Amino acid sequence: MNVKDTVIVLGIVSLMSLFSNVLGTKANIVESIPGLLILAAIALIGMMASKYLPGGIPAAAYVVTIGCIMTIPGFPGSDIVNLYVKKVGFLALCTPILAYAGVAIGKDLDAFAKSGWRICLLAIVVFVGTYIASAIIAQAILKYLGQI
Repeated sequence: MNVKDTVIVLGIVSLMSLFSNVLGTKANIVESIPGLLILAAIALIGMMASKYLPGGIPAAAYVVTIGCIMTIPGFPGSDIVNLYVKKVGFLALCTPILAYAGVAIGKDLDAFAKSGWRICLLAIVVFVGTYIASAIIAQAILKYLGQI
């Protein structure tokens, strides 16, 4: 995917997220735009870094790293980034991603059906393992902090 296509896709997803944010959180549309533009810029930078920097590191790793660095207290501009981005709801960002995932699975329904019971078993094992690991970590941290 070239840069132009990437920008177009990010624009479409940002627009969908904007409408989801306004409808889902009753946020002001004008207040939501700067946060979504910041998130789209971080995503674009991460995707371009993945494409043009050596090492074969996935774009998601760059996006998460850049986002974390930009929001660290004391980093120049982090207060502004945090101010605008906190006006964007997490579920508003998930809506277009989940819609795309549904379309992608629907498009490859034959391949999904061929996975059969193994994919269901794998999903169950991952969900249960994640839940148990999260419960163990939460228990340990809360016990350490004296909350329980």
